[in-house]
Amino acid sequence: MTATLDRPAHHAAQRTGNLTGTWQLVRLALRRDRVILPLWILLLSFTPAGSAGAYDQLYPNPAEREMLSATLGANPSVAVVYGPAFDLSTAGGFTAWRMGSFLAVFIGLMAVFTVTRHTRAEEDTGRLELLSAGVLGRYAALTAAIVVSGGTSLIVGFAQAGSLVGTGLPAAGSWAFGLSTAAAGLVFTAVAAVAVQVAEYSRTANGIGATVLGAAFLLRAVGDSTTDVTWLSWLSPVGWAQQIRPYAGERWWVLALPVVLTLVLAAVAYSLLPRRDLGTGILPPRPGPSAAASSLSSPLALAWRLHRGALIGWTVGMAVVGATFGSIANGIGGIVGASEQTRQMFEKLGGSSGIIDAFLATMTGMFGMVTAIYGVQAVLRMRSEETAVRAEPLLATRVSRLRWTLSHLTFALLGPVFVTAVAGFAMGAGHGLRVGDLWGTVADVFGGTLVQLPAIWVVIGVAMVLFGVLPKYTILAWAVAIGCVLLTLFGPILGLSEAFLNISPFSHIPKVPGGDVTAPPLLWLSAIAAVALVAGLAAFRRRDVG
Repeated sequence: MTATLDRPAHHAAQRTGNLTGTWQLVRLALRRDRVILPLWILLLSFTPAGSAGAYDQLYPNPAEREMLSATLGANPSVAVVYGPAFDLSTAGGFTAWRMGSFLAVFIGLMAVFTVTRHTRAEEDTGRLELLSAGVLGRYAALTAAIVVSGGTSLIVGFAQAGSLVGTGLPAAGSWAFGLSTAAAGLVFTAVAAVAVQVAEYSRTANGIGATVLGAAFLLRAVGDSTTDVTWLSWLSPVGWAQQIRPYAGERWWVLALPVVLTLVLAAVAYSLLPRRDLGTGILPPRPGPSAAASSLSSPLALAWRLHRGALIGWTVGMAVVGATFGSIANGIGGIVGASEQTRQMFEKLGGSSGIIDAFLATMTGMFGMVTAIYGVQAVLRMRSEETAVRAEPLLATRVSRLRWTLSHLTFALLGPVFVTAVAGFAMGAGHGLRVGDLWGTVADVFGGTLVQLPAIWVVIGVAMVLFGVLPKYTILAWAVAIGCVLLTLFGPILGLSEAFLNISPFSHIPKVPGGDVTAPPLLWLSAIAAVALVAGLAAFRRRDVG
């Protein structure tokens, strides 16, 4: 009977080819992501148009625009964060400089998460194996994920171009800007396609994709901040997005670089796919011991085993980034004079007093926002354990739901403490060694990173509420984290109201070093985080597992 049923399916798959079922999987992916993808599109598509519209209000006369180009645009330390400024005398050129690099990073994150969610994560849960038992082509799942991720990237790029043209900016520069963002999304779609073939688990694939994205941003930052190794920027897909030079004499030929890299990586992914079994990766798994170690006798020990790889990876990555930015912070003093107008410009970029302090405060704020993503990842690990039916057998023992949840929350809440502390120490040490005041600088920067923790915990608390109340929509925690980052980075430049900016917890964090630390905002944020965590825990104790 089994042979009778299997043979028609096998022959049908042979007749229709390896892409059988691709369109059905695309529809399924769009249905599953009917909330998260529109949020990504809205957040990434229309933010640049708001920045372009606010440019005339921020810099209304030619004198201020000329000073903007002479100060911020010419300073290599600012280029670390925002990239090279090719033309700050126009709204389009300012928007491309202020947002191009960050939008390339965010759309890269979207691409990595989307491809992994609909390929490797489906294999982890066993759903893809069930679908493959029917008439489903070998390459259908990968192709569907690439279509969804790549299509979303193109929609974002076209929407950016259309909205920028709608603000009155030149069409050529607007299309160059939109296509540069879309090209970055396509590249990291292909990067994720390779990662899901190499890795055996979805979290590892996400880690590989995020590592490549972080390395691309770091290459661009180092290349743009020095005259000795500017060629490093040309090794980065994030750097390519800016080297297209929207609104500054567009270089259309640069678009060929991400297109070629996308095709090459996609070809690699398709060539690797038939070389592995379903549910496995190209890299062979390390065989475990025949019996569990005594150190795994508690939920906390198991949680450490599950979280340690991500925690170590985040710590090392943030340490490298912190040391890099700290070592070049002293160059910020090369800005012309110490005029009040120059200081006001840096305040708009996130600082509060002192040019170098403003740069360091901006970087500590970015460390906090990035580390919040790690916290969300740690919370979502509980959901992945639940959907993979690994949590339910554990909870069937004497382990209570509260004990199991708190074991994971220990790393979600304390992991950011360790990551931000290491990042702050590395950046403070890098700057302190340059200026000859190691421990004083380390103390200042270290404090600037630690004050970010209440805001990070608020984001983690929201993720916990989603896990406890709306488990099927826990993925929206990513939208919350990314939304807070975008609102904090771009909200002031868009001229948004104070009430709207206050939605992001990072808007309430004091700018340290250089600013005054006041306890009430930190206490209020900590209280909100505590309430959210308790509400999430209470909701999880009452709902069904799975």
